[in-house]
Amino acid sequence: MIANSSPTKLPDDQRIVITGIGLTAPNGNDLHSYRESLLEGRSGVSPYEIRYVGKTLAGICNYDERKYQARKEIRRGTRAGSVGVYCGQEAVADSGIDWQNTDKSRVGVYVGVTEHGNVETENEIYEIKGFDYDTQYWSHHHNPRTVANNPAGEISLNMGIIGPHYTIGAACAAGNAGLIQGAQMLRLGECDLAIADGVSESIHTFGIFASFKSQGALAEHEDPAKASRPFDMDRSGIVVSEGGCLYTLERLSDAKARDAKIYGELAGYAMNTDATDFVLPNPERQAQCVNMALKRAELNPEDIDIVSTHATGTSSGDAQECTALKSVFGNCKSTYINNTKSFIGHTMGAAGALELAGNLLSFKDRVCHPTINVDTLDPDCDIPGLVTNEARQISKVDYILNNSFGMLGINSVVIIKRF
Repeated sequence: MIANSSPTKLPDDQRIVITGIGLTAPNGNDLHSYRESLLEGRSGVSPYEIRYVGKTLAGICNYDERKYQARKEIRRGTRAGSVGVYCGQEAVADSGIDWQNTDKSRVGVYVGVTEHGNVETENEIYEIKGFDYDTQYWSHHHNPRTVANNPAGEISLNMGIIGPHYTIGAACAAGNAGLIQGAQMLRLGECDLAIADGVSESIHTFGIFASFKSQGALAEHEDPAKASRPFDMDRSGIVVSEGGCLYTLERLSDAKARDAKIYGELAGYAMNTDATDFVLPNPERQAQCVNMALKRAELNPEDIDIVSTHATGTSSGDAQECTALKSVFGNCKSTYINNTKSFIGHTMGAAGALELAGNLLSFKDRVCHPTINVDTLDPDCDIPGLVTNEARQISKVDYILNNSFGMLGINSVVIIKRF
């Protein structure tokens, strides 16, 4: 592919920029502490125990729930909703928007999720088991807790947003999908401010641990910090984690009008489907998705400075993605490749969102954070430009490409450029 020598110039009201970031991750509760953890090699994985499965490992967030919610609100709602409220409020605060005087009917909330409702249903069944399964003890809060729009709805309720809100179910591609949806709605004029990306409460459902364990895909290690090890020969699977990251997205014309700080601009994106298998990825379709995003951004592979991989730490998944990346970036001498799950585990619906956030400050410091825990690189994952174990200073960072893939063969790619 050859990039257009005269790239298409979009009008400012069609250019979408990131102006605020709110997040909670297992190793940081704001962008700067999170980034610091990634540059210093600090894992957020710790011992964890959950009913029926027992002792395992997980990425656990420790944000201040009471910062934006009363006890009653937390008790009535869900963990995913609480994570979303924290991230949404933090993103708006970070953006510098005059929230009090913002027309809330022109704000949209678009939240990517892998799944929702399992935690609440498991909890209710566990509780009524103690009452011989008498359903009179079933909580009347169950329905609003488990409807698919819950996380986005809880954010809207908490923040007084009366524009459109919904969740985007896109498996582990949901983070990118939420950002893409927010951008599309801004371009369509359906909102003037989008609070968008992904959240996850996955560690609170025993089912996800049990399922990965039954597949032989649940990571184990005597040192929790070394359990998540994408690309390593001794990787043993996925570390399940919770977390969230939401962005404030605006049209460039609006961001300029209020002299907003800008983290980056959306250059291109793509989504496609493998249509191959329930679980196993298809590297040909993944490469196709990457190439579609490059084409829409009018870029060549060598224009990309950092590729943030999806790699989860499973034996087949990592190798398949590396096959896809080699086919696109194999001849790119100045493209660097990293992975964030090695620090925080797999935050499911929030994965793409947090992984992008972990790289965005590279526009400023020109440092590519590493993939940690790569003691013996799997030959099948030996790709040019892979940054392992230590952060690397690089000469320029103008474009970051973020991969995020999920079960049932859903693939998503987002490209952000320096503004």
